Amino acid sequence: MSTRKLILLVVILFSMKVNGVTQDTMAVQHFKTHTGSEKKLNNRKWILGTVQTSLWAGALISLEKAWYSDYEKSSFQTFNDWNEWQQMDKIGHFYSAYHINEQTTKLWEWAGTERKKSILIGGISSLVFLNTIELLDAYSAKWGFSGSDVVANFMGTGFYIGQALAWKEQRIRLKFSYHPKSYRELNDRANQLFGNGAIERALKDYNGQTYWASINLKSFFPSSKLPNWLCLSIGYGADNMLGGFKNEWTSLSGTTINRSDLQRSRKYLLSADLDLSKLKPKSKVVKTIFSLLNTIKIPAPTIVFNNKSKASIRFLYF
Repeated sequence: MSTRKLILLVVILFSMKVNGVTQDTMAVQHFKTHTGSEKKLNNRKWILGTVQTSLWAGALISLEKAWYSDYEKSSFQTFNDWNEWQQMDKIGHFYSAYHINEQTTKLWEWAGTERKKSILIGGISSLVFLNTIELLDAYSAKWGFSGSDVVANFMGTGFYIGQALAWKEQRIRLKFSYHPKSYRELNDRANQLFGNGAIERALKDYNGQTYWASINLKSFFPSSKLPNWLCLSIGYGADNMLGGFKNEWTSLSGTTINRSDLQRSRKYLLSADLDLSKLKPKSKVVKTIFSLLNTIKIPAPTIVFNNKSKASIRFLYF
């Protein structure tokens, strides 16, 4: 799962960089009106289509070689992983589908495609890319086709498309945060599951990850005096997971270790956030940075609720 997530992250970040430097829908409309050069816009579409197809095909081919080639192939098989990792990986699929859809939509708008068509292309692109990974899983003996992953992919895409069509903007943005977790005497198990590098841990360690829905308050209360960048952010995370389904495993020496005394838990969070898309810097470099950062929840005071309905306040939570 970590390699697949890394590839998804690279694709998303690539799209954001292109968007931050070149995408400007108003400039496209100005270009059409004042030059009448439809041919140049058509060339943009062909170039963008070629680059997108090549990039994603290359990512999938690299994934197959780097990840699946080391494992035995099988006939099509399914795998029910709904209860794995307290559904954190499902929310990861939801998040990835949303952002791939959004950035692909913006790129096709930059190329001069009509907005609704751009949204449709973005949705199809997101689903084709992510669900192809599920098909690769289906023919691997180690994994299997996950119906719940596919549902999460569709939901993430639908979440973007629904807002884009109903509100013509993203009033609720999906964001991500991560904080390193200390495992102390269980560090060997953590290294085995999540790796020991900072980037690898951020991608793999569900115990340190939080996914957020940042709600832009001004968009729901337009007559208020609230700043248009202020968000109320609702988060979800989990903790004390030392295995996909349970805290029991076999060590490298063959000993069965049972740490069910560590209760696997969920946590729900409430915090403040910024919608950086509402800030309009003139610098394209700053615009690119804002586009990248707007997928990440900023550190802020946070109320944390666990699955026993107990609350705690963190001065800064990330």
